[in-house]
Amino acid sequence: MPAVTVENPLTLPRVSASAEAQPRPVLAVTTAPSGFEGEGFPVRRAFAGINYKYLDPFIMMDQMGEVEYAPGEPKGTPWHPHRGFETVTYLLDGTFVHQDSNGGGGTIRNGDTQWMTAGSGLLHIEAPPEELVMSGGLFHGLQLWVNLPAADKMMDPRYQDIRGGQVQLLTSPDGGALLRVIAGELDGHEGPGITHTPITMIHATLRPGAQITLPWREEFNGLAYVLAGNGSVGADRRPVRKGQTAVFGDGGSLIVRADESQDSHTPDLEVVLLGGRPIREPMAHYGPFVMNTQAELKQAFEDFQAGRLGTVPAVHGM
Repeated sequence: MPAVTVENPLTLPRVSASAEAQPRPVLAVTTAPSGFEGEGFPVRRAFAGINYKYLDPFIMMDQMGEVEYAPGEPKGTPWHPHRGFETVTYLLDGTFVHQDSNGGGGTIRNGDTQWMTAGSGLLHIEAPPEELVMSGGLFHGLQLWVNLPAADKMMDPRYQDIRGGQVQLLTSPDGGALLRVIAGELDGHEGPGITHTPITMIHATLRPGAQITLPWREEFNGLAYVLAGNGSVGADRRPVRKGQTAVFGDGGSLIVRADESQDSHTPDLEVVLLGGRPIREPMAHYGPFVMNTQAELKQAFEDFQAGRLGTVPAVHGM
């Protein structure tokens, strides 16, 4: 980690907040509990314990791995339904295969992203390819759930395949940080992900001692999740480490700094930065369905049981 990098960041466009921008205060730092998902791959629940008013429009995010599988150990998820939101799977290391009942899917590898808009509903499966199951190997990724507003919840499903080479690469004024804009925009630079709910998703790598002060849209919320390494957030340098999420308050800029000393396994600070315009609608969430009312949740279950969210293909290649 990370897969997408450049030899000399100073060849990239540089971004920094203006001196007049108000730094966002850090409201809280939480530590993700660990658990297991699907058929048994380890995850960290990045947003556990955070009030939804600070997450909206994001619902949940899991850090999958980092784990080194022995031969025969790699696991995925069985076929399962979704309705009412989008899933974003960002793979840092390894290989993952996705297929859905709407005909979408593909294979993602280091640095790639799969963006699935479930909308009115579908079935899908995520699993390592057979060759990875046979050989074992490193697996590490993120899955983010992004809510859809009521007007879009029943839209037609859509699938986006975003290759690592497509992300918008930026740097800090001194070249000490590499910023990968996966979706949304930063200082006028657009990422490739097409979003229904206005959001920004960035994977930032900061060298030891480096700092970023990024312009941040004031109508967006602000979150920073540490994938690896140690650092601090905010003007008061609140400490953060691997597996922790920083929740920012209001303001026009977002500050993250890497500690001068990192461990040998992780030479840099790796952070995912998220911001989005809150939807501010009632949310009814149970399992794989995210709707606005309990009646809509009940309808989603009934539609799933009746086969109206799609059927598992007879031959799915997994």
